[in-house]
Amino acid sequence: MASSKRNSQLYIDAEALSTMALVQEGLISPVTSLMSKKEAIEVRKSKIYKDVAFPFPFLLTPGGEKNEEVLKSLKQGDEVELVHEGLVVGELTVDETFAIDPRERLKCIYGTSDISHPGVKTTMKRLGKIAVTGEYSVEYPLISSSKDMIQSKIQKSGAKDITALMLLANPLNRAHERMIRQALDQSDLVILFLIKPFTDNSLRYDIRYDALLTFIENFLPSNKVLIVPLEKSYIFAGYNELILDALVAKNYGCNRLVIGTNHAGLGLYYDQDRLNSIFDETKDVEIEVTTMEQYVYCNKCRTLVSTTTCPHGQHHHIHYHSPSILKLIEAGMMPPSVLVRREVSASILSTLYPDRFENLQEIYDALMPNDGLIEKHSEEDFYIKLMGLYQTTSLT
Repeated sequence: MASSKRNSQLYIDAEALSTMALVQEGLISPVTSLMSKKEAIEVRKSKIYKDVAFPFPFLLTPGGEKNEEVLKSLKQGDEVELVHEGLVVGELTVDETFAIDPRERLKCIYGTSDISHPGVKTTMKRLGKIAVTGEYSVEYPLISSSKDMIQSKIQKSGAKDITALMLLANPLNRAHERMIRQALDQSDLVILFLIKPFTDNSLRYDIRYDALLTFIENFLPSNKVLIVPLEKSYIFAGYNELILDALVAKNYGCNRLVIGTNHAGLGLYYDQDRLNSIFDETKDVEIEVTTMEQYVYCNKCRTLVSTTTCPHGQHHHIHYHSPSILKLIEAGMMPPSVLVRREVSASILSTLYPDRFENLQEIYDALMPNDGLIEKHSEEDFYIKLMGLYQTTSLT
């Protein structure tokens, strides 16, 4: 809705808006509102909120000179419009404002305030020195519609055992496929939360979504799998990520969260001179968190295997290293099928490089086996057939 009032306004970015919407919809419960100064101090010390692990205070601290000027002028009971990209997206009734130390807040979130840390450097630019708390409402259809979609699917399917996987799928590879299949073996319904980061270092969301959908529709019982977008802001940082993943999955209706052993939030960390496991922090979330081993392709076993069960050394293993696979795709090359299913590669490449080939039909008819009938083929068809030629081995 376009702004028509000239009342007090606070300008918030997409990350703040998305996170506020998650909280508004109850998806990071027990956190259901902005925290007061007293609550913020308690959470910062204990990392507990309402008897559940929560790694840092949930605050709204918008940066910028205009925002700071407005925040300094606010009094209890004032109503403030929340503005994003020129549109009023919500409103807030002020309860209190209070000063914060940006570096201390960064340390709570990232475990460091060192400006050389990429997350710290990015967040420092958008973090203000004054927090505001109070009741608010925001409009953000992506999150409310995702919540409705999951609840509808659960009700229609009658699913009781519901597993969540958080996937970047950048790009979707064979190891991801194995994890999804294993989750399906243990579940009535699998929710694939496809991550939408606020950074530009991954394939576009629509490309990753279409590739994942191609796999599901062609190779899985599609009625048992649902893809849901999940925007992850800066608060999902370091070991915080697993705690928040568990809260989000539980509040969306899942009773199990499956993660890989390379999950960013997995492992041990020091807190107040104690050595902790992240699983200690998630035990009160009331969701089962299980891990899956790292998968590789072993050229002796000739299949995907877990690194803990394969007897052969690393020199026999092909690793599913997503950044390296992505480099092949960005160079316009089809990754070998042992890394990425050809239908998935075709979906990605035909979107990334539209109209890449001149006289595609002519090339297709000249190279591909056919029954003599003239049929129009897409670039996606071409990539799939081309991979078939790559896999022809009788002359090699």
